[in-house]
Amino acid sequence: MRGESMSPASDHAVLARALAAALPQTQCTRCGYPDCSAYANAMAGGVAAINQCPPGGQEGVARLARISGRPALPLNLEHGAEGARHLAVIDEAWCIGCTLCLKACPVDAIVGGPKLMHTVIEAHCTGCELCLPPCPVDCIALVPVTAERTGWQAWSPGQADEARQRHAFHRLRLARDADEEQQRLDTARPGPRTEPAPHP
Repeated sequence: MRGESMSPASDHAVLARALAAALPQTQCTRCGYPDCSAYANAMAGGVAAINQCPPGGQEGVARLARISGRPALPLNLEHGAEGARHLAVIDEAWCIGCTLCLKACPVDAIVGGPKLMHTVIEAHCTGCELCLPPCPVDCIALVPVTAERTGWQAWSPGQADEARQRHAFHRLRLARDADEEQQRLDTARPGPRTEPAPHP
């Protein structure tokens, strides 16, 4: 009913959504959490500090401080330094089409197929760097694309919202693929063996 206070769970959810909206949504995991939503949830629960997001930079810390009511702290350099936004670029001459970077990209910004050349869709790349470690031939480089602009000066709210939506779709796709693979395995698994009835 109107006028009644929200439950602690509702308060937490509202705060988590507000904090998530103040993150650049690069999904880089540098904060120590699997994605921006998880980090926002941890901040709302008081178990994560507000200065663990290098892509958001110091301005991002200030935004999170205003929303959470906590004091603004210097960016925690243990999670990385503020810097220009980067774009992943694949050296097509060296790409072997292993698809490992496709699986690692949290916003599905890389396209390609098994044993086929991969390429990065520039407009969708968040510069998260997660495609670098799994590449077995080291054919992916990061190129700065915002010059001296860093943090939220290198990232727009529109880009953040699109990245959030693409990550949500990425998670749904992975869940769907896992379900389809499990169904395939269940179908291929032989049924219980039945012994012929003994003759009287």
